[in-house]
Amino acid sequence: MDGAEIEEVRAAEKFPAFVYRHGSEPDPRFSLANERTFLAWIRTSLALLAAGVAIEALQLPIQEGWGLAASVLFIVLGLLAALQSWIGWARSEKAMRQGIPLPAPALGFVIAVGAVVGIALVSAGFFLR
Repeated sequence: MDGAEIEEVRAAEKFPAFVYRHGSEPDPRFSLANERTFLAWIRTSLALLAAGVAIEALQLPIQEGWGLAASVLFIVLGLLAALQSWIGWARSEKAMRQGIPLPAPALGFVIAVGAVVGIALVSAGFFLR
């Protein structure tokens, strides 16, 4: 087997195949940077989930309906951030392998706007009780 065939076999063995079966192996530094971005999104996801749980679990002086709305919103945003981490990693890795420009975050804007709305809900819950 020559080098190209060996790389093709290795790519077929990697998960997820829809990412690794395209193009050629990028510089490892770029793949590792992509992994760090993935982990940053996971960390953001965990923080949003923790905020959603904390709003309901702690006895905060927030009006009940506002607190529940904020809690549900932060939990949904946490799940979306986890989804963004996977989608973003896969899209970026595939783009690097094909030598095309990196895509923008798919859900980043939605998560940012949702976080602002969640903070506004919590603030309103404090001041409208």
